[in-house]
Amino acid sequence: MTTVAEQVRGIEARHVLQVYKRLPLVLVRGEDSRIVDTDGREYIDFLSGIGVASLGHAHAGLAEAIAAQARELVHTSNLFFHPLQGQVAARLARLSGLPRAFFCNSGTEAVEACLKFARRYWHAAGSPARTEIVAFERSFHGRTFGSLSVTSGTPYREPFAPLVPGVRFVPPDDPEALRRAVSPATAAVIVEPIQGEGGVWPLSRTMADAVSSVCAQTGTLLIADEIQCGLGRTGHPFYSAVLGLRPDLMALGKALGAGFPVGAALLSEQVAGAVAFGDHGTTYGGNLLACRAALVFLDALDGGLPARVAAAGARLEAGLSKLAATRPATGEIRGAGLMRGLELESAAAERIVGAALERGVIVNRTAGTVVRLLPPLTIADADIDEGLARLAAALEDVT
Repeated sequence: MTTVAEQVRGIEARHVLQVYKRLPLVLVRGEDSRIVDTDGREYIDFLSGIGVASLGHAHAGLAEAIAAQARELVHTSNLFFHPLQGQVAARLARLSGLPRAFFCNSGTEAVEACLKFARRYWHAAGSPARTEIVAFERSFHGRTFGSLSVTSGTPYREPFAPLVPGVRFVPPDDPEALRRAVSPATAAVIVEPIQGEGGVWPLSRTMADAVSSVCAQTGTLLIADEIQCGLGRTGHPFYSAVLGLRPDLMALGKALGAGFPVGAALLSEQVAGAVAFGDHGTTYGGNLLACRAALVFLDALDGGLPARVAAAGARLEAGLSKLAATRPATGEIRGAGLMRGLELESAAAERIVGAALERGVIVNRTAGTVVRLLPPLTIADADIDEGLARLAAALEDVT
């Protein structure tokens, strides 16, 4: 007799497009920072759906708000007003300093919107040939054609070439290369304040200063991709502000809906003034259900969540440092708040995700040799400590 997990995997093998190399778990329920599979086994979730389940699993307030909204009205389209979209936009404006929002369904859509709006700005300004984008090596901005075009990894790009032309990549630690790359044809520079998929690499203050300087000198727009590192993940609303960056556009996603698909592109008034009716659109983006979820998350964010993340992040960093000090296969620890990366030797890195599952903790490997940790922003101290203990046991297994 087949198990429930085998049945699920079997039907997926026959009918779901095989673009994900899934881990052999079927997850069915969760609570806070714990998640349970079909066999009833519990795991500490140090990944939170790649930074999406920002308030943990089965958050009571989120569940109640979504259920209440679903009983009233789910979707109207953007042909009409509804009472929630403006509320979310106003809250994001206060947090970011960017007064305008375009709502969509994901981070990659938010990047697409930012790229379009950057080009639209220069078209309206009488410089339609100013279309190029400068991006960074190690970057990851999404998988649609525009966002993939500013993503640097060859394996992501090569099967889908040719991509959108006019993108130049520069090393993320070379200010002079950045200055050489920006030209009168450059519409915008796009940057992740912390590169997540690339290996949890924070942008240095020196490089951030170079970005600010070159944009100010040339009038080039700055797009900050805060999809993974934003909205409190680092203990600050946005990490670009920590670096002294003042973006003209910002892409948001992941944490904003606390598990419900919500994305947003934020714009300065100057850029927004160049956008006309019909320039962009979305069927689902910013509907009532999405906005209700976003308001629940923003209530938590305004209610002291960044301070809690800062404390939890310090605890996680200290625990990782202690762990690394006793494991010869471990290397540098990078990141901020509850966005951390731990370098491993390649042999250990290849086995760590499976070993961690066996020990009851969910982690992720990125950039080949980096263990990426993105726990829920609400994770309790006890779960941080227990998760680290399980991760230490897993490292013992693979080294």
